[in-house]
Amino acid sequence: MMANSPADILVELEQAVATCPPDRCGRILSGIVQLLTGSGDRSQELLSGVVDGVLLRLTERVEVRALTQLSATLAALTMAPPETLRRLASHDDPDVACPVLLKSQALSAADLAVIAASCGEPQQRAIATRNCVEPDVTEALIKRGGSICLELIKNPGTKFSEAAYAALITRAEQDDEIAKALALRPGTPDLVVRRLLSASPGKTAAAKPSASSVPSAQAAAPTPPKPPSSTDYASARPEIVALNRIGKLNDSTVNRFAIRGETANLFTALSVLSGAPIEIVEHVMTDDDCEGLVMACRASRLNWATTLAILCNRSGTRLSFAERERAQHIFETLLLSTSQWTVRWGEIAAGANTSDQGNRGAKMGVSR
Repeated sequence: MMANSPADILVELEQAVATCPPDRCGRILSGIVQLLTGSGDRSQELLSGVVDGVLLRLTERVEVRALTQLSATLAALTMAPPETLRRLASHDDPDVACPVLLKSQALSAADLAVIAASCGEPQQRAIATRNCVEPDVTEALIKRGGSICLELIKNPGTKFSEAAYAALITRAEQDDEIAKALALRPGTPDLVVRRLLSASPGKTAAAKPSASSVPSAQAAAPTPPKPPSSTDYASARPEIVALNRIGKLNDSTVNRFAIRGETANLFTALSVLSGAPIEIVEHVMTDDDCEGLVMACRASRLNWATTLAILCNRSGTRLSFAERERAQHIFETLLLSTSQWTVRWGEIAAGANTSDQGNRGAKMGVSR
């Protein structure tokens, strides 16, 4: 008497599953999972294909809690039943879908892109924070919009296509946070940074005054930032000095001050790090020419990424691509000692002193 073929056995097993009670289905599911996780890679690949149909039937008969456990287990497997994995990843319940969406290496980029196009926000976030997000998946998530764009930009494992960059630039025109995050992200192409910096500030059309309501000369003139008050400085200085004393007044800290618009902290930090009086820092921060500010940043031993963050986050100014190129050239060619001397005792200091003595708004004279 010949033994039944594997196909016949699977048919009988599926029929048995279709009629057995849910609690027994749960025990069968647990047994299959143990079989998958306890086998070697080669056996695992074979078993994944063999039991996939049975697992699909079982997922229809068990409770959500069992599906959540199954998802967490399959997410860790290099080889997993493909159809079952796709069903779990597409599940409406985030507790079921997110483990495989976040960790499973068996899901293809095509599967993830399809799911990303229609899944809920928790599932989107799980996909966006994977160790590696392929370009097609990135594009699908960007189309969903919202905070997911920032999640993708902040993830070092995200891969961007030209189409993804173009979509983000369009969104950045209306969202300053996206513009800042993308401009400061390591690896963002220079062309993308150029387009970001040359774009108009992120304001909606409704927020912009009409040409008829504001004179053109007034609309074109930027509003200079208001320096912090003496009370603001008095409040900020103890913390800044303390951070400097323990070695934590660094690029990361100063970058955060700039992006968050913590003006008193930023001005005080530059003063402490560069050794320049606060009046000089105020002067270079409000000057139309960025050269003095670049020197102050260089004298503070800040890196170029932090310097660019400070330049891009000065209120009332907008850095063009040409200005950015010039600022980077100044930064890379200036000697530290020259920068320190200039902001403490050289032409910048002299210009700030002259301004303080009766013409605070005058433009400082810095050698080209």
